[in-house]
Amino acid sequence: MNNEDIPNLTAFDEASLGEAFATVERQARNAAAALGTPEAVEAFRLEWLGRKQGRLNEVSSRWLKAAPVESKKPLGLRFNALKAVVEGLLDEALGSGPSDAALAAEAIDITLPGTRRLTGAEHPITKTLNEITRVFAALGYSVGVGPEVETDFYNFESMNFPPGHPARDTQDTLVVANQERRSQRDRLLLRTHTSPVQMRTMESQPPPVRIVIPGKVHRNDAQDATHSPIFHQVEGLCVDTNITFSDLKGTLDHAMKALFGSAVKTRFFPSFFPFTEPSADVQISCIFCGGKGCRKCKNSGWIELLGCGMVDPAVFAFAQEKQPAYDPKKISGFAFGMGVERIAMMKYGVSEIGQFYAGDMRFLGQFA
Repeated sequence: MNNEDIPNLTAFDEASLGEAFATVERQARNAAAALGTPEAVEAFRLEWLGRKQGRLNEVSSRWLKAAPVESKKPLGLRFNALKAVVEGLLDEALGSGPSDAALAAEAIDITLPGTRRLTGAEHPITKTLNEITRVFAALGYSVGVGPEVETDFYNFESMNFPPGHPARDTQDTLVVANQERRSQRDRLLLRTHTSPVQMRTMESQPPPVRIVIPGKVHRNDAQDATHSPIFHQVEGLCVDTNITFSDLKGTLDHAMKALFGSAVKTRFFPSFFPFTEPSADVQISCIFCGGKGCRKCKNSGWIELLGCGMVDPAVFAFAQEKQPAYDPKKISGFAFGMGVERIAMMKYGVSEIGQFYAGDMRFLGQFA
């Protein structure tokens, strides 16, 4: 068999094209059926698919070049189908089954199972943090962010924790090594709360300020059921003229109802924080027993959830160094802070804080 066996095309209508391609395909199938040795298979490949003298190359040269413009597309489609058949015959002769092109030309088997892409979900900590942020965003608060590696000045001193202050002992701090040559206020540490962003925000803009600050914080705490050296906080700051403790109570009461339901009640107890004066601890009525008393609220009917207070004038004095508008005689404000993990544990009934960080898909899959 040689290239002279390829029929000449004098017409390019559908019937003529169908007859010509059927003839060549029949020749290819007859030739493939007679293959019995590896040498014969290689000869078949060169004869039909050779780049210079192959029969398909000859078909392309003769028919495609001679075809009028309107016939080139249908002729090209038929040529590609013929090439797929020849390649499939060669693969079958080599023992590797039909080619990808030949398989692609076949009908799709719709009975085969599809490939299902699993849908991800927010981590429960991220979900709770975003929910808290949305509550305050609806009240007109913007979101503040800042670095996790902070200086001693922003983390402690500007928040009214001077060096040697006993309140520093309650925030056992992870510090960056080899900073002995730095001054105390310039030494770097992992922030123990998101409060430094309050000072950074006040230094960068005059009042009024209304921000919430979600983020990760670090303390050298031993790991147990309710404590972790890494956890998340959402803090808030509101500064303007004539801000009162009543504004603080109303804001937090609304936020707790938005998070836990309209039936929840709040109450405030005197407390101490260096950066607020007066300060308070906020309790909510137990969401598990409705305030009747149970094991989770230690039969008190109340659960302590966050701390808050009116911004101490000493904090405004630090901000006033860069923003004179923070005159404590003319403005006032309140601040608050809450642990995200604690709220997530309450909302989702999680008893062990370590489960949030273990990466166990069986646990996390419950929140998908």
